[in-house]
Amino acid sequence: MSAPSDQEVADFLRDGYLVRRRMAAPDVLADLNKVASQHLEEQLAPAEYEIDVHYPGAPVGPNDAGAGTVRRLLGACSRHPLLRQWATSAQVCEVLQTLFDVPLDEGIMLSQCHHNCIMTKQPGFSSVTRWHQDNRYWSFDQEDLISVWLALGREDRSNGCLRVIPGSHVMGLAPGRFDAALFLRTDIPENKALAGQGKTVELDPGDTLFFHSRLLHAAGRNLTDEVKYSLVFTYHRAGNRPIADTRSARFPSIDITTR
Repeated sequence: MSAPSDQEVADFLRDGYLVRRRMAAPDVLADLNKVASQHLEEQLAPAEYEIDVHYPGAPVGPNDAGAGTVRRLLGACSRHPLLRQWATSAQVCEVLQTLFDVPLDEGIMLSQCHHNCIMTKQPGFSSVTRWHQDNRYWSFDQEDLISVWLALGREDRSNGCLRVIPGSHVMGLAPGRFDAALFLRTDIPENKALAGQGKTVELDPGDTLFFHSRLLHAAGRNLTDEVKYSLVFTYHRAGNRPIADTRSARFPSIDITTR
């Protein structure tokens, strides 16, 4: 697959996201799905559970229905060579080098502290993720990171696909427009109008979504009877360093640059 065109780069800079269709081949998808389903069946640690996130619809107490439902299988790069192979692949790096517009001697880094997971949105107990920007969790010199979301199966509204607000990555949103958990407040008229601009990002197996860390995004519940699997990794330029003694610096980043 070739690097993004000038038009695709312009679209990304304007909208804050870019979808590249059929980026992962069918045989690669089959292998990745096998790993994901095995690890979920065995609940291999480390994992994040629905009860951990306190999102709308999530179980509250340890004895509530769905309290043992896995939301994310963490540490993907260390879980299996195939997961790391995808995350550090030349095709992923080529797109990121173009979107970041970095010189060849700078490098692209994969964060092991953020995302780096298999998303497992399950039937029955999947919670709603409200509008937010990922930078609320992260501490880097610059709020300029890109996440890469690979759909291992079909993603649409029925199973809780992502929704995005195009252009929100360049909006100057005052702190008061977010609640204490840094989700977009729903009691403010201008926020309701902004949320009304949301766009559903439907993906077929192998499609890959690249989105900026300041892009407002949200997701609904999985209303189907099948688990939705996605691989999600986050990247930054080598010159954009995590701030010492923060969660973003807990584990070293991985240089994926092809030179």
